[in-house]
Amino acid sequence: MDLTTRYLGLTLPHPFMPGASPLTEDLDMVARLEDAGAAAIVMHSLFEEEILGNTLKPDDYLEQLLRIKQLVRVPVIASLNGTNSEGWLHYARLLEQAGADALELNFYYVATDMFEDAASVERRLVDIVAVLTGSIALPLAVKLSPFYSALPHLASQLDRMGTDGLVLFNRFYQPDINPKSRETVMRIHLSDSPELLLRLRWIAILRNQLNASLALSGGVHEPMDAVKAVMAGADGVQLDSALLRRGPGCFTAMRREFERWGDANAYESSDELRGQMSLAGQQNGDIERVHYQRILQSWHVPGSPVAGQ
Repeated sequence: MDLTTRYLGLTLPHPFMPGASPLTEDLDMVARLEDAGAAAIVMHSLFEEEILGNTLKPDDYLEQLLRIKQLVRVPVIASLNGTNSEGWLHYARLLEQAGADALELNFYYVATDMFEDAASVERRLVDIVAVLTGSIALPLAVKLSPFYSALPHLASQLDRMGTDGLVLFNRFYQPDINPKSRETVMRIHLSDSPELLLRLRWIAILRNQLNASLALSGGVHEPMDAVKAVMAGADGVQLDSALLRRGPGCFTAMRREFERWGDANAYESSDELRGQMSLAGQQNGDIERVHYQRILQSWHVPGSPVAGQ
């Protein structure tokens, strides 16, 4: 089975790559990721707040990018998490000059102001991407959260202005509360396979409606998770939590078992598999209502007879 895929205009030997995570801060780990078969290296995010707060110098990130470029043969995708168009553009240009093969724009914004409407939230994002697509030559991927009120419309806007890819989705990290100390608890919880379902649905909805590449990020832990991701329509499959739990060997196992499954089911290439479970050609609103009803109807009280049996 030929696993070759195109993502952000890059030809990759297969769809599997690390998502943005702290792993790429360690050059030894980056080498292990490539040795295990990562098709590309997505770097950890450069946060504008860290630079403004003097907790990180942009030169440190640029130096790490240069070191990774010298170390690996696969494409290197830088990741930028900014707060305003000027900051995004300034640092994007620096990353372009440093030799990044592509740039992932990691948008993480939670609207907490009751006077800010949905249109304003989306307009800010669109305006930032418009500035970047018009100012730098790097392939651009936009990493979105799932919490936009009309995600397909937003995706089509980004697509029309020349965005090369969308990454679905940015995880929404939520702090916990310690009732005894009355403190906010900041603790990261790694993803698991059930988080995949939200990603599958939106990849399937957007597939064949856009020119942009689609990458799935979140919930891929087992080879069959990856099969589902590509069947929904993903061009790229990003692993984060699985790598943090089990190490770079995930790539070796994922590629081997993905290829084995494809061969056993008579697929000649991942292109043949890609998008088979997308919603292309269907009335998305209607089919979502049907899925909603059928999922609700699938539940039965334990011990009760199942309809039709």
